[in-house]
Amino acid sequence: MDYKIIVDSCGELTQKMKKSGIYKTAPLSMQVDGDVIVDDAGFDQKDFLRRIAASPECPKSSCPSPEEYMELYRGAQERVYVVTLSSELSGSYNSAELGRKLFLEEQADKTQIHVFNSRSASVGETLIAMKIQECEENGYGFEKTVEVTERYIESQHTYFVLENLDTLRKNGRLTGIKSFVASALNIKPVLGSTPEGTICQFGQARGMKRALVKMVEQIAGEAKGTKDKVLAIAHCNCPERAREVERMLLDRIHVRDSFLVDTAGISTMYANDGGIIVVI
Repeated sequence: MDYKIIVDSCGELTQKMKKSGIYKTAPLSMQVDGDVIVDDAGFDQKDFLRRIAASPECPKSSCPSPEEYMELYRGAQERVYVVTLSSELSGSYNSAELGRKLFLEEQADKTQIHVFNSRSASVGETLIAMKIQECEENGYGFEKTVEVTERYIESQHTYFVLENLDTLRKNGRLTGIKSFVASALNIKPVLGSTPEGTICQFGQARGMKRALVKMVEQIAGEAKGTKDKVLAIAHCNCPERAREVERMLLDRIHVRDSFLVDTAGISTMYANDGGIIVVI
């Protein structure tokens, strides 16, 4: 195989992707009460959610260093593609890009590397990685794969509803969004990504069930050209809720395919127990 795809660990890999041999993960890490938890194959979601619930402090995350990315770039592959979570939400993109520049300065070979700023997170990254693989399997060259994938990123839309916004708010990821109504009223905002990769609010509803319905209506109202797209849903420890959102969406829009995944470590940290993330 003459290419590989590196996805930072905010992006979930399906079992098929893991078994393909094409993908590598660049793990971020999380800190809870002084303990560092690496977001790798050993991540224990239930234990992590228990730790967060018991901790009086807000968990924090750290992105891979440029040196860690450089190690992932090493190998015989001629083409390396990297997908990171939004550069507006993390330093992962900048770290991967700096690692790329340093690596290419050191290497005498002709390895080609492109770092994609997903302008999304979680399964948004997953879908981008799948698009890269699709381009490679269609025989596209490096430049065309980059061009097609960048266009795909521009067409992608991310939406989410969370039970708890504390981690996002306390880590400064909700900058520019108006203050939310007191949690005692059980108001759940419908959030999503802007074209630049920041977080915006589409609406709100009282209670999780109504907020999810509102999110589905938002998606269905904005969706265009979906028959050729893949619908991806990530959930944090709530598979039944995710399946119901999938059912509601498939009743309203036609897609090429759809799948569900449970959130990995970084997405679990920000989505919190019960969170739903939809990308199309």
